Amino acid sequence: MNGPHDLGGQMGFGPVAPEKDEPYFHAEWEKRALGLTLSGGAFGAWTIDESRHARENIPPADYLAASYYEIWTRALEVLLERHGFATRAEIDTGRKQTEPATPKRILKADMVAGVLAKGGPCDRPVGTEPRFQQGDRVRTRNFNPQTHTRLPRYARAKTGVVEAVQGSYVFPDDNAHGRGENPQWVYTVVFDGPEIWGEGADPTLTVSIDAWESYLERV
Repeated sequence: MNGPHDLGGQMGFGPVAPEKDEPYFHAEWEKRALGLTLSGGAFGAWTIDESRHARENIPPADYLAASYYEIWTRALEVLLERHGFATRAEIDTGRKQTEPATPKRILKADMVAGVLAKGGPCDRPVGTEPRFQQGDRVRTRNFNPQTHTRLPRYARAKTGVVEAVQGSYVFPDDNAHGRGENPQWVYTVVFDGPEIWGEGADPTLTVSIDAWESYLERV
């Protein structure tokens, strides 16, 4: 999806200015936003890829005007309503009005440390050998789906070189929409500056992305 989240390579947004000694949270409510998002994800009703797509679907003006955790909470509201855990009226009023869906599991306080330490591994076995190998020249597909994708807009229809075969992982484009994990091989692909930004770009600059196999074509 070409949403407001996909800003790589676009002009007019100013330089990236990292905050020195940036704290994990800038306000107390951000801690709660993180906790609520992790607790909601533990319900087992949606995947991390569906969660990402919910953020991508926030209207651009609202997305770009929101802070990081505001985006998380707005997407969480969508997911809770979509999967029957809360109605829009309940979210707006903060009061329970109907019986919610039953979660598959509930994240309790004594479980948090273990869950965070485990993370969310998404490597999966596949029954085929990698189609590409280190050193192969490849071209990324040129497509603009309305659904979720992890191929950034600036790197579509570009020619690069496979730097590494990273392994096989859940395919987010399907996993975000309930079509199963459908794992694929993932490759690190390197592009030079002029290939990405065209004439006048720094020829010594390179950009690398991790690309699922179905994003790539052999040159």
